[in-house]
This record gives sequence, C-alpha cells and structure tokens, in this order.
Amino acid sequence: MVAGSADANRQTDHAQLLRGQKALVTGANSGIGLATAIALGRAGADVVVNYVVGEDEAHKVVEQIEGFGVRAYAHQADVSDEDQVTAMVARMVEEYGTIDIMVANAGLQRDAPLAQMTLAQWRKVIDVNLTGQFLCAREAAKEFVRRGVVEEVSRSAGKIICMSSVHQTIPWAGHVNYASSKGGVGMLMQTLAQELAPHRIRVNAVAPGAIRTPINRDAWSTPEAEAELLRLIPYGRVGDPEDIARAVVALASDLFDYVVGSTLYVDGGMTLFPGFATGG
Repeated sequence: MVAGSADANRQTDHAQLLRGQKALVTGANSGIGLATAIALGRAGADVVVNYVVGEDEAHKVVEQIEGFGVRAYAHQADVSDEDQVTAMVARMVEEYGTIDIMVANAGLQRDAPLAQMTLAQWRKVIDVNLTGQFLCAREAAKEFVRRGVVEEVSRSAGKIICMSSVHQTIPWAGHVNYASSKGGVGMLMQTLAQELAPHRIRVNAVAPGAIRTPINRDAWSTPEAEAELLRLIPYGRVGDPEDIARAVVALASDLFDYVVGSTLYVDGGMTLFPGFATGG
C-alpha cells in the first residue's frame, strides 16, 4: 500500500513538471519525436506535433496526447523551409498564446561513401538537420525574448532543446553529411546558449546513442545486427525512444533550471570508447 502510494505520488509529480507550458516538437510523428511529444503531454504541456509526411501517424499522436487532458494539434511543415517554420511558430503563438519549449528534433540520413555522395545528399541532410534547427531556434527565441519570464509558468523565459547525436563527437565513416550536421548542432547549441542565457533562455542538447527507431532499423532488427551493435554499448542494451523522451522532459523542466549550454549524452556509454575497455 505504501509502495503504491509512492508510485502514485511520483506519477503525479511527473505530470506536474510542465503543467501550463506550451511545447513544439519537430518530426514528432515517429521515433524519438513521437515519444518526446507524448512524454511532454504526459508531463502537462500543450503540444504541437510537427510532421512532413505521415499525417495519419501525426493525428494519432495528437489523440494520445489529448488523452492526458492537455491540448495538441498536428502541423505539417518542412523545417528546412524558412517560411514554413515562421508560419508554424506564428500559428502556435496564435493558438496557444505563446511557446515555452522548442524541441528541434527533425532529422534524416542520406548515407553514402564520400566519393559517391552527391551534393544533393549533402545539402538535404545539412538543410534539415542543421539549418532546420537554426530556423526553429530563431523563431522560438523571438517569442521568448518578447514575452520574458512568467514565474508562475517557469523560472526561464523559454527552453530550446536541440536533438543531436553521439556523432557530434564520434566520427562516422560513410555518413559524413550526418556527422557534420550533428557536429554543427553541438556548436550551434553552445553558441545560442551563450547568446541567449542573459535573456533567461536555456539552450541545451540531447545526444542519443543507438536507439530503436525507424531511421536505424537495419542496425538492430535482427539478432545478429543487434549483437554487433551491442559491442559498442557498454551498458548492454539498445536504447528506446522513451529513454530520450524522459531526458527531454527533465531538461525542459525547472528541475534543470541551472543547466545551460550542455549536451546530455543518452547513449548507454557509447561515447566511452568501449574499444579501449580492455586496453585498446
């Protein structure tokens, strides 16, 4: 009985973490973005579910979030398109009154060895993974600065959470466009954090390791592939989207109010150079 009460209290506390806040998650109809949007809604935030394709999936996410007693709607926009990002944030401010949390999650891969990689493949990944985060952060920051801190909602004027990757640190042959985009995200985040902190705007990043998502299905979908992948993960399991979602909720909450300009690696130890665990 006591344990059950404690569990109930923990759930109640979790549900209140982001009560009254307004969040936008890009690429929120699948994978990490989907789990993050749902977790933010469960924590009490009203959520905008951004997507490019997959309208039906986006609306299913909206329905699940609304089941927590908060508001949600789906918005189609390509984050690499300036006009579409501007319109998306403007609509959110009109619908919800403001924005408190921007989760710049949308990303993709277009893999090829360097000698075979086309300029179109390079540009597409940089445009979505890096320029898209810049545009989303810029539009959110405009509203954060305009509104300022509302103490009864949050101790900060706004939170920007960039979705990075362990490949902002770990080189990745055959994926030079993706690794370059994530390396750029790391420096984008730190520079934005430095510039925006005086406005009481917190900018941080989450860097996932190997997570069970559609983007990397080939790496974990068979026992053989998963066994090979686990050689790179000291903790001994492949991550789930919910592992990342919980990290985002924590970073977006006042529990992490003094965390500014940091990258939170959620990777089971992948960045610990596991090849050197036995001396290299």
